[in-house]
Amino acid sequence: MAKTYSTMRELGSQMPSFSLVEPLSGKMIKDSDFKNRQLLLVMFICNHCPYVVHIAQGLTLFAHDHEKKSIGIVAINSNDVERYPEDSPELMMSEVKKRNYIFPYLYDESQKTASAFGASCTPDFFLFNDKRELVYRGQFDGSRPGNNIPVTGDSLRNVVNLLTNNKSPSVEQIPSMGCNIKWKAGNEPVYYTAV
Repeated sequence: MAKTYSTMRELGSQMPSFSLVEPLSGKMIKDSDFKNRQLLLVMFICNHCPYVVHIAQGLTLFAHDHEKKSIGIVAINSNDVERYPEDSPELMMSEVKKRNYIFPYLYDESQKTASAFGASCTPDFFLFNDKRELVYRGQFDGSRPGNNIPVTGDSLRNVVNLLTNNKSPSVEQIPSMGCNIKWKAGNEPVYYTAV
């Protein structure tokens, strides 16, 4: 496990388009499916990363708290499942049920979506406004495995609250931190750095 931080892509960047399979339903889910949502949160997660496992219940609570608001939420797993079979689509389906995820959990087999977003770690969060411009990238909150800070999602919740009240979030944002995305050989993007 290589400790890796968000690349902190430039704010205002346009959201890349995506069309990925949801293993649970077998459906293709596209960014255009969320066109009527004021905000769209794209999360890069996986099944086995201890940083994701640590906040999984918090992700479920966040989604349930915001499901009636005009916020779209989607999670994407981009890990190489040949080398990390615990992140397989079959186990993604089990994870959705186990964690009570109410958002689509998509499989990025080619890893092109992760690369297009500039995702580097799990978890990695990207929040886009109604024009699908990047307004937040960074941590869910300050909790990490073993640091005894409660999982609240307050970093992300605070930004969502500001945006839904027509206020602008600070550009000073704290990177997410977690396991590196498990890139297939030859797929490692140029921005990839592990600490």
